Amino acid sequence: MSGKGKQTQRLDKILSHMGVGTRSELKKIVKQGRIHVDGKAVKDSGIQVDPAINIIEADGERIVYREMIYLMLHKPPGVVSATEDARDKTVLDLLRKEDRIFQPFPVGRLDKDTEGLLILTNDGPLAHDLLSPRKHVPKTYEARVLGKVDVDDVQRFAAGVRLDDGYEAMPAELTVLGYEEIDEGIVSLISLIIHEGKFHQVKRMFQAVDKRVIYLKRVAMGELKLDSDLAIGSYRELTAEELTCLRNNNATN
Repeated sequence: MSGKGKQTQRLDKILSHMGVGTRSELKKIVKQGRIHVDGKAVKDSGIQVDPAINIIEADGERIVYREMIYLMLHKPPGVVSATEDARDKTVLDLLRKEDRIFQPFPVGRLDKDTEGLLILTNDGPLAHDLLSPRKHVPKTYEARVLGKVDVDDVQRFAAGVRLDDGYEAMPAELTVLGYEEIDEGIVSLISLIIHEGKFHQVKRMFQAVDKRVIYLKRVAMGELKLDSDLAIGSYRELTAEELTCLRNNNATN
């Protein structure tokens, strides 16, 4: 085992962080000979180890230590983008116990009835930068809008529409993908890229041009796109490439 140094930590701190047990539970687990470091059973849960060098095992399963977690969630409608809520199911309720241990939080919010891409992480600095108004990280949405979105709407969005509270929204890229007919009238299928994140912004932007959003889905944040194979309500960890993409986009905005 490595001696005490800059990269070493208490074994029980590492194991509790990874969800193996509480500090008091780990003392019992260690006494039972169930924790091994470099192939040898340990007798003291407070020993110093280096998780980057030492091989740590609990009940024969290797423990790969890490500080941060980065998750891509396909948020379903009806779930709130919060860590806790007295009335509604939250996005954290969708996570497995082993991932909730890291205490991730949603990066920004999607409205309760909106679905799509939501990043969850415990990396506070990255989340802060992605949400910083100064960075203007673009967010791409797809929507079904009641009413015929036309060239005039595209131009108004490009110029920046005024919201109901008088706020002048930043210029946004609105693209009409097609139209459908329903009982209530014409529905426009659109794609929209915005560079800010005001409360209910997409819905309020369309209200400003006398239209109503009836379905909304976020499909990208910066260059990071929602995995098309990710079912509604499911999630996975970001790949190394996706995390680099997110960080690079953040750095250039």
